[in-house]
Amino acid sequence: MLSFFAGAAGVAAQDITLTSHDGKVEVTGNLLSYDGEFYRVDTQFGELTVDGSGVTCDGLACPNLIDFVAEVSFSGSSVIADALMPALIEGFARQEGLETDRTDLEEGLFVYALQQPGRHAPLGRLTFHAGNTARGFADLIGDEADIVMALREIRPEENEAAQEAGIGDLTRPRRSRVLALDAMVPVVSRENPIRQILPSDLARVFAGEVTNWAELGGPDAPIALHLPDAGGGLAQAAEDLLLVSADALLEVVIERHARSSDLVKAVADDPFAIGIASHAGVGPAQALPLSGGCGYALTATRQSIKTEDYPLTSPMFMYLPQRRLPKIVRQFLAYTQSAEAQMVIRQAGFVDQSPETIRIGLQGDRLANAITAGGAEVGMEELQRMIETLRPLSRLSLSFRFETGSSRPDAQSRSNIQHLAQALESGTFDARKLIFVGFSDGDGAASANARIALRRAQTVRNAVLNAVETAVPESVEIDVEGFGEAMPMACDDTDWGRKVNRRVEIWVE
Repeated sequence: MLSFFAGAAGVAAQDITLTSHDGKVEVTGNLLSYDGEFYRVDTQFGELTVDGSGVTCDGLACPNLIDFVAEVSFSGSSVIADALMPALIEGFARQEGLETDRTDLEEGLFVYALQQPGRHAPLGRLTFHAGNTARGFADLIGDEADIVMALREIRPEENEAAQEAGIGDLTRPRRSRVLALDAMVPVVSRENPIRQILPSDLARVFAGEVTNWAELGGPDAPIALHLPDAGGGLAQAAEDLLLVSADALLEVVIERHARSSDLVKAVADDPFAIGIASHAGVGPAQALPLSGGCGYALTATRQSIKTEDYPLTSPMFMYLPQRRLPKIVRQFLAYTQSAEAQMVIRQAGFVDQSPETIRIGLQGDRLANAITAGGAEVGMEELQRMIETLRPLSRLSLSFRFETGSSRPDAQSRSNIQHLAQALESGTFDARKLIFVGFSDGDGAASANARIALRRAQTVRNAVLNAVETAVPESVEIDVEGFGEAMPMACDDTDWGRKVNRRVEIWVE
């Protein structure tokens, strides 16, 4: 595990003494870290954090205040480390007027130094261990990394291990943030005649229950399976989101690939292969839309991923330590959420989180589906009420969905709550009207579903307002509405379809 002070690794266990400038206050203990601004000291009274501007430090472990270098270690997903982080670091450096110097140490290990022009010592060194998501969490728990790069949420057993190691609960607010958005897509060769697949069939294929393409309406040929490495976040997310929900186990005869590009090439070259790949890296393969029994199919696009209308979305996470990070690192983390960073994310091939508006006239497929696949109890009067309400408005790309069997917003939605709260604070929606619009699946009576949808809209509205740290401008009008099962996004014949339909949308006037 790194130290936040130069040259202290061999003397970190030695005592230091921090003395206030007037000499009236003195703190003695073992220096745990120094972030360029604050000391963390283990004292007889427990762990204390002391503002460095008000004290002088005496002892062999005292950091070099003149040439202090902030050092932070990232570990985890190679996709994030190799494809996204370098672009964000270069963008941050341009914005701050800094120079970057990358050093490749060995396979999967590199360091970025950030420094001011003409300054000998760098302001910070960011070390990246490009492996997989499981390795990132193991490194954090083992005190070998500070920040995890993950292509999935932390698993319960990993969070339990983190708490046992004294790292705290990584599922709590502000312990993680979404960097960018991606999605898992089934891919086949362009020579394969299959053009869409049921999620339940996809799960059965990877569980080994469907072994021949003829069972899916294709040629009489065995199905060859491809997945990323077992410890990779994409493969584990596929298990969590696809197989677990279908109560299926992963088939053992699967060709694994360390790099997504190798997987895609192998599938593209084999007309009888199928794999799970990142939407950002489909390359020469053919991505299959996910279909439902009612005939409505969902394709992974930038818009459907951002709105989470596509069910197998895959947010890209950073998991953060409890302690205060050095200033230059905090500035970088803040930059990753900025409007400038969202453009960098798009240029890197991933889906950004900047809100977009979609006018109702561009949502013909959704409206057609509302008519053809809507619940039998939804009458023309309710559909007309919905259209009359939404016609003057535009849909915001920030949507809110919920964990299976829970009223808790899922990971992408929790991130969206923070984004919308920040947009309200910054005045983005001054003199505009926002309507939180709830929808449900088709299980149960239409009248009950309408009430459930309205309650969901109220819950999300309250969560957004609670996340606002200052105040919502008085010129912003906020309302709630619920239309139950009136506009399904997917068929209700599967768990994933019902989850997609249970949502809260934001419409803006």
